[in-house]
Amino acid sequence: MESYSESYKKAGVDVTAGYKAVELMKSHIARTMTANVLTDIGGFGGLYALDVAGMQQPVLVSGTDGVGTKLKIAFLMDKHTTIGIDCVAMCVNDIICCGAKPQFFLDYIALGKNVPEKVASIVSGVAEGCVQSGCALVGGETAEMPGFYPEDEYDVAGFAVGVVDKSKILNMDSQKEGDVLIALQSSGVHSNGFSLIRNVFTVNEQNLARHFADLGTTLGECLLTPTKIYVNAIQKLLAEVQPKSIAHITGG
Repeated sequence: MESYSESYKKAGVDVTAGYKAVELMKSHIARTMTANVLTDIGGFGGLYALDVAGMQQPVLVSGTDGVGTKLKIAFLMDKHTTIGIDCVAMCVNDIICCGAKPQFFLDYIALGKNVPEKVASIVSGVAEGCVQSGCALVGGETAEMPGFYPEDEYDVAGFAVGVVDKSKILNMDSQKEGDVLIALQSSGVHSNGFSLIRNVFTVNEQNLARHFADLGTTLGECLLTPTKIYVNAIQKLLAEVQPKSIAHITGG
């Protein structure tokens, strides 16, 4: 779609870049489509036909989160393809704690300057996170906000919706002393607590570029390792047994 506004241009907003970003992200979004999605991107709302076959009392479970100051590392390294995975992970890893199966996801990207290729890179990560978690990316919003964000910075947030049969909702009130606690290994420091991490490692371009033999990579690449998405592992678990509760441990 061709569009141009001289008034918006003077205000620092590139309308045409917004349309180009949408075109570039379409192929990534297409990877996440399922038979339940009834609309293409671009409408005022994403329509999703919920499949509740076999459920007695389906309950919707929602969760929202962002990536946090881990974004500062992505800015310094100019690497934007994995941040979206973190955004999806922080949302879906929360709702599976209720026993829910994620259904769909929406993202929100706010930035100082809309660079279509950068936006598409961010969305490619969101799409990858959705594929890993079985979510359809049914919509989103990209907001160019000059004067609010620096030109080379952005923020990413989103939310996921899942469904669980009411009788299978996990209830932490049943926990008691002596219960067995089982931990699932993380992929690293994930996506919360990076204000502390950036302080501990004195994060700057020079330190992020340092290679560490113990890590097998640079500090920057290690810290940008995407948050592990536990959806498939938990779904397999829930198909066999029903644990008393599940906790998604993040941040402090």
